[in-house]
Amino acid sequence: MVSPHSQLKKVTERVIERSKPTRSAYLARIDAAQGKFPARGALSCANLAHGFAGLEGQEKIAIKAVREPNIGIASSYNEMLSAHAPYKSFPDIIKAAAREHGGIAQFAGGVPAMCDGITQGNAGMELSLFSREVIAMSTAVALTHNMFDAALCLGVCDKIVPGLAIGALQFGHLPTIFVPAGPMTSGLTNDEKAKVRQEFATGKCDRGALLEAEAAAYHSHGTCTFYGTANSNQMLMEVMGLHLPSAAFVHPHTPLRDALTAEATRRVLDLTHERGNYVPIGHVVDERAIVNGIVALLATGGSTNHTLHLVAIARAAGIVIDWNDFDDLSQVVPLLAKIYPNGKADVNHFHAAGGVAFLVRNLLEGGLLHEDVQTVAGHGLSHYMKEPKLIDGKVQWVDGTAESHDTKVLRGIGKPFQADGGLRLMQGKLGRGVIKISAVAPEHRVVEAPAIVFNSQEEVQEAFDKGELKRDFVAVVRFQGARANGMPELHRLTPLLGVLQDQGFHVALVTDGRMSGASGKVLAVIHVSPEALLQGPLGKVRTGDTIVIDAPAGLLDVEIDANEWASREIEAPRNQTDNEAGFGRELFGVFRSAALPAEEGASVFGALIGASNADSGAAASALNKAHAVHH
Repeated sequence: MVSPHSQLKKVTERVIERSKPTRSAYLARIDAAQGKFPARGALSCANLAHGFAGLEGQEKIAIKAVREPNIGIASSYNEMLSAHAPYKSFPDIIKAAAREHGGIAQFAGGVPAMCDGITQGNAGMELSLFSREVIAMSTAVALTHNMFDAALCLGVCDKIVPGLAIGALQFGHLPTIFVPAGPMTSGLTNDEKAKVRQEFATGKCDRGALLEAEAAAYHSHGTCTFYGTANSNQMLMEVMGLHLPSAAFVHPHTPLRDALTAEATRRVLDLTHERGNYVPIGHVVDERAIVNGIVALLATGGSTNHTLHLVAIARAAGIVIDWNDFDDLSQVVPLLAKIYPNGKADVNHFHAAGGVAFLVRNLLEGGLLHEDVQTVAGHGLSHYMKEPKLIDGKVQWVDGTAESHDTKVLRGIGKPFQADGGLRLMQGKLGRGVIKISAVAPEHRVVEAPAIVFNSQEEVQEAFDKGELKRDFVAVVRFQGARANGMPELHRLTPLLGVLQDQGFHVALVTDGRMSGASGKVLAVIHVSPEALLQGPLGKVRTGDTIVIDAPAGLLDVEIDANEWASREIEAPRNQTDNEAGFGRELFGVFRSAALPAEEGASVFGALIGASNADSGAAASALNKAHAVHH
C-alpha cells in the first residue's frame, strides 16, 4: 500500500497528541472492565438466575452452565420506520447462528428510533438531536447487566447509529459489530421528488400530488436511498471497521442480507476473549479509525450532521477532534462520489458502480486512509476492498472491482469529481460554521447580499408566502441551536430558497441550526457556533447588514465598521416558552441546558465522557489548550 499522505499523518498526529489524557484514561477504564470470561461468571447466583429466568430450552441451559459466549442484541426495531422495520426478523437469525457456532444470544434491549423525515418542520423535531443521547443511554441500560461477552448493534438512521456507538463505546471491552438492514430499492428519482416539492411550495401542484410523489420515493422497507445522514452512517461504520465489509447497501429481505446477519453473529463470537482473537470495540475505534471516518465522509460528500455526530462518537472513545481536522483533510481529500444531493444517483447506483470496496481501494491507493487499523473483519483496512457473495449458501468475500462501473456516480483517485472534499469550515466575524460545498454549484458558492433576520423557519415561510423574498438576500435564521430549541433541522427552508435561486436571485442561509443531511443546492452555512442564545455573534446581525459568504475561501463575514460591530448589542432571543413544552419537550429541558457547542458535538454528556474522574483535570486542561490554539 501507498504510505499515508503527509496531511493525513499531520492531522492524525495532532488528534493523537490532543487526545492523550482522555484516550489513555478511556483505555485504562475498558481494560479494567474486561473481568473474566464468560462475563456472567462474575455474577452471584441470584443475579445470574434473574438473567436467564425469562429464557426457555437450550438457551436457558447454556446460559446457566456459564460456558459459552453470550451476545447481547441492542436493536432499533420498530414497524413505523422503513429503515428499521426489517430488524423484526434479525434476532431469530442471530440466535440461530449463535447456536450453530457454539454461542448464545439474548435480546438485551430496544432503543428508540425517531425519523427526521416524519418530524421535519414539527415540534417533535426539537427532540431529534437529543434522541441520540437517549439512544446512547438506552444502549448502556441494555448492556449494563454484565451478562454479555459481545454485542450486536442493529441500527441505520440519523441519530440511531451515533447513539448506539456512543453507548457501546462505554462498554468498550465488548467485541461489537454493527449490523445494517440495507436500503430500499430505488423509487421515484431524487430530482423528480425535489421538483414536485418546489412545485408544491409555489402552488403549482396540490397536496395530493405531493403525497403521491413522496410515497413513490419512500415506498418499501429499507433506508431512504438519498445520501443523507442515514447512509452516511453506513459508510462510516464500514470505513471505521465496525461493519462486515460491503455490508451496508445490500437490500433487506434478500438471501445475502440474512446471510450477512448470520455471518456478523459468527464473527463477533470469534472476536470474544474466549475464542482467542479478542478485539473489543474500544480498540477498533481509535484515532486512526476516526480520521478514516472523516476522510470517507469528505470523499463521498456525506452528511453535515457528522460534523456533530462523529465528534460525539470520538469523544465517547476519549478522542478529541474538531472542525479544523475536517477542514484540513478536506483540502487534500478529493470528491470521488456523486450521490444525491451531490448528484442524480442514489446509494443503490453507488453500490452497483463499485461501492465501498472501490472507494476504499482508491483512497488507500492515494494514501488517504490508514490501512494499519484494527477492524471487526481482521487487522488492516484492505479487508474492506472486498465484497460479499453467496457461494453454495455461504458468505464468501471476493475482490471488489478495480474499475468503476459508472463514472458519473463513482470515480477513481486519478480522475475525481473535484480535487477537495465535500465539507468546508467557514469562519469570520459571525463565528465558525460548516458548509456542504459539494452539493452547491460553483456559480452559487459565493454570495454577498443584505441580511434578512429571522428567529424561526416559520418566519421565513411566512415571508415567502407574502412574496417578500423575491430579491437577493441572506437569510439569517438564529436561536436554532442546541441550547435554544434542540437544534432541529430546518429542512422546510430547502425548497423555498431553491425556488428563489431558480428564479435568478442570489440567496443563501446562515444559521446556528442544522439542515437536513441531504441539504443541497443552496449555499447554507450551518451549525454556526457559538449559537445566538449563548451570546454568539449572529445575535448582533440586523436586517440590511451586508453578509459575505465565500465558500471556496472559507469566509463567513459581515461588512461593517469594526468599532460599530464591537459596540453593537446582542439582541435578546424571542420568547422561548413555545420550545419548552408540548410533544415531550418538557422532558428534554435538562438536555437543552447542558448541551455543548456544535463543534463539540452538541452533546449533553460533557467533554470528558471518555475520561475517568481521576483524569478529568488533566483532560480538561488538554481540551482547553487545544481549543485555545484553534479558536
